[in-house]
Amino acid sequence: MEPITDLDIRPSFINCSKGAAKRLHTPRDLADQPWADLDFLGWTDPASPGRSYLVYPGSSGLVGLALRYEKGATRRAQMCSVCLTTHPNGAVRLMAAQKAGEAGRRGDTVGIYMCADLDCSLYARRKKSPSMGRLFREDFDSDERVQQIRAKVEGFIARIEG
Repeated sequence: MEPITDLDIRPSFINCSKGAAKRLHTPRDLADQPWADLDFLGWTDPASPGRSYLVYPGSSGLVGLALRYEKGATRRAQMCSVCLTTHPNGAVRLMAAQKAGEAGRRGDTVGIYMCADLDCSLYARRKKSPSMGRLFREDFDSDERVQQIRAKVEGFIARIEG
């Protein structure tokens, strides 16, 4: 992913109002992100528990998503459906996104199970490990996992736009 700035992020959101996009908290460490290892930028909002955000460099430009998750987490191991990393102790959350357009204004949402820290790209490239190490032997090639991440995020975006 190419480096992006706060000015790039805010207008990219497709499932929240322009006012909400102006008010959201973007990461303070944008300059320090491992851009070469990211398929998307994801972060949680420390000022608004239960909210996170994802910005994906789609073929027609950046696509930003406002996400919500339940603050209480399950205490069992779960697998992220985006990067296929298994995490212990509730480090995978159901991320729900309001649909874009009229469907979203009616309250329609879609969800996906993702790493709670949204570091799927780093897990897939083995730059980061789950808190208790790898729970299962992984036979996946990193390049295959990267392609899977992109396909899963693009599919999720299509469901939100749908």
